[in-house]
Amino acid sequence: MARVTVEDCIDKVENRFDLVLLAGHRARLISAGQPITIDRDNDKNPVVALREIAEETVAPDDLREDLIHSLQKYVEVDEPEAEVVPALAGTAGQPADDGNVAFDRMTEEDLLRGLEGLVPPAETEDEE
Repeated sequence: MARVTVEDCIDKVENRFDLVLLAGHRARLISAGQPITIDRDNDKNPVVALREIAEETVAPDDLREDLIHSLQKYVEVDEPEAEVVPALAGTAGQPADDGNVAFDRMTEEDLLRGLEGLVPPAETEDEE
């Protein structure tokens, strides 16, 4: 039965090596518990996988993408690249300072002292 099934699959997946890879991957998916799309007819998982490919109940392109994804160790995420934003122009009539930007630094102690100086809002009679 498997020989006839392989011959049926050649017009769906032209390369026999690709067919073996895709059918093996689909057979492993079936073994892992993924539902089959045809009647089993007392066939083993590799034959069921070949029959699914031959009857086009699973798409070879989808199997190929799933196989590639399963073999990847690191999945590349497309993140937007950081844009370089030009410095803002100076205020009216003043030229912009192109490279001499100074940032204020605050230590943790300064932050805590500033937070201690904050007073909580006064309670009103409605909150009680």
